[in-house]
Amino acid sequence: MDISSYILAKAKEAREGARSLAKASSARKNAALLRMAEAILKRGKELIKENAKDIAYARKKGLSKAMIDRLTLNDKRIYEMALGLREVAALPDPVGEVLRMWQRPNGMSVGRMRVPIGVIGIIYESRPNVTADATSLCLKAGNAVILRGGSEAIHSNKAIARILRDAAKAEGIHEGAITFIDIPDREAIMEMLKLEGIVDLIIPRGGEGLIRAVTENSRIPVLKHYKGVCHVFVDRDADLEMASDICFNAKVQRPGTCNSMETMLVDKKISKAFLPRVAERFTKAGVKIKGCSETRKLVPSAEKLNEADYHNEYLDLVLNIRVVRDIDEAMDHIAEYSSAHTDTIVTGDYAKGMRFVREVDSSAVLINASTRLNDGFQFGLGAEIGISTDKIHARGPMGLEELTCTKFIVFGSGQLRE
Repeated sequence: MDISSYILAKAKEAREGARSLAKASSARKNAALLRMAEAILKRGKELIKENAKDIAYARKKGLSKAMIDRLTLNDKRIYEMALGLREVAALPDPVGEVLRMWQRPNGMSVGRMRVPIGVIGIIYESRPNVTADATSLCLKAGNAVILRGGSEAIHSNKAIARILRDAAKAEGIHEGAITFIDIPDREAIMEMLKLEGIVDLIIPRGGEGLIRAVTENSRIPVLKHYKGVCHVFVDRDADLEMASDICFNAKVQRPGTCNSMETMLVDKKISKAFLPRVAERFTKAGVKIKGCSETRKLVPSAEKLNEADYHNEYLDLVLNIRVVRDIDEAMDHIAEYSSAHTDTIVTGDYAKGMRFVREVDSSAVLINASTRLNDGFQFGLGAEIGISTDKIHARGPMGLEELTCTKFIVFGSGQLRE
């Protein structure tokens, strides 16, 4: 079977799975999710063994430390996958929820109801946990999922998908509800993107190159974010101890993620008191600092920062630092360079915090909290399927509600149009 026929057959199977899953009760979906969580933990050693093959391949290819970190499975991350499945099982089922009803003058009642989207294709790189996250959310929201991970994680993804599919089948879920594409060729993606009418939505998760390629070639609607150029602004009224902890966490805790800080903006009024101390902390953690001219006066070890650097999503221990006059210059900088993903202000001034929330146009805007918290699990959505910077249908972490759409429902008693 050629690639085109293979992908079409997989998609048709997923379509059948979506029709079946749309009728599944909440109890059946929850039972399947809990069985999946149990199976993931029970077969953890199998997952780590398969993941080791991918890590060896990644090192042979010379992938960066950040990419290998995203690829790695360990006991903690396997536990977190299982926890995510259980969290989603515990969440209210959005399918069938009637958002509101209203009555028309002719006596008929009109409303909107949440329904599954149908078949969702997930195209992703590196992180194997996406396989479990995407499956759990799609299944709970009544959608079939077609999973197409990157070649660098093929063994890990196949193993996770196999475990999840076996567990779901044991609970009477149609096999097509969890469909995995095990062909790493780019052609498989291109064929998948042609299947309008069978696949309802594409969600790419990965680097900017992947997302742009998917968007440019897809005949199917795409939910996306190109990159995460995230900022933390340390205001003159900030608690400097808190600011240091927030900035350090935002950059160092896991730098290879889309919600890590790439540029730190510091109010000039507190720069002398704040920058040398926090820069020393960053340096000890192995962070390479690139600074504006004002920053380099206070942190002589900082490299010269070029204007183009403000656009970079480093996904590594590299940080831009710029000293700004005030909150207005900070927000002007964010408007110019932010990718509308995640931006934070650290301040003790309520009015400035609320200004920042209102005026910064990003998918998540935080006050006195790390950018790393922009995450479906951290926000209480259960596992997330991605963070969208689009403004249509879904924005920010995409949980269950974002994986449904609505349809109108009408209750009549013989009404006719005149």
